[in-house]
Amino acid sequence: MAKIIAIDGPGGAGKSSLAGHLAAALDDAPILHTDDFAGWENPIDWWPELLERALQPLAAGRPARFTPADWDGARKDAVTIEPTEFVVLEGVSASRKEFRPYLTYAIWVDAPADLRLERGLARGGRDTRTRWEQWMADEDAFFARERLREKADLVLPGDQDLWN
Repeated sequence: MAKIIAIDGPGGAGKSSLAGHLAAALDDAPILHTDDFAGWENPIDWWPELLERALQPLAAGRPARFTPADWDGARKDAVTIEPTEFVVLEGVSASRKEFRPYLTYAIWVDAPADLRLERGLARGGRDTRTRWEQWMADEDAFFARERLREKADLVLPGDQDLWN
């Protein structure tokens, strides 16, 4: 059974870079991205597929198999993640209550909203500003309701280059 470490926090906070750093430190542990299941059209309620296709199989010692969704609507190649000693689950709401029974540890990464927006626009392009602003408002409401930051085992600042 894989030990699953969640790296959660709002978009643009630095989760992906921490996940890469942590995965390398854990003998190249595979990274499972919530972005492979979420999208602009479904930013919050995509979780049942990740649970069914990834977390449940990994917890049972079986490979996770899924086809990631591309945020622009195109499909990507199928992915298989073997149940290694550690798997890093990275992305917005990675430590949500539905996933907690499968998690060994949860890390919350945060950064100021203006920096997160700037990072998001750098990634997605200036023309995604309206989508990013809506995304940030939606995730703020979700995080206020779910209080995932307070439930994390560790909280890290994503604006201080601690792992870059």
